[in-house]
Amino acid sequence: MASEGLHEDASKVHGDTIERHRAWVSLREELEAIDWYDQRIDATTDEELRTILAHNRDEEKEHAALLLAWLAARDAVFSAELAEKIGRRGDNAGADARGAADGSLGIGSLRGRTS
Repeated sequence: MASEGLHEDASKVHGDTIERHRAWVSLREELEAIDWYDQRIDATTDEELRTILAHNRDEEKEHAALLLAWLAARDAVFSAELAEKIGRRGDNAGADARGAADGSLGIGSLRGRTS
């Protein structure tokens, strides 16, 4: 898959960018695994297997959170964006876990944004 490799000549890419790239690719893999486990949990009819799959899925969530924290510690803008968006969670306290009560994702408008 193209996004797993660098898009630029590695000799022209800073080492810290390559390390972040490794983390971004790993994060994508963890998120994909969470999605696959969710589907398997929904599809299985075996309660014991469902319990095991849910445990495995939640381990993947921990891995994803660790990667997000690592990335945020190395990117001040990303860290600030996460803090702002996560801080807004309290605004949607009564919303369904899948989105805000108004059907939005709870991330606010991107209109007028310059960066």
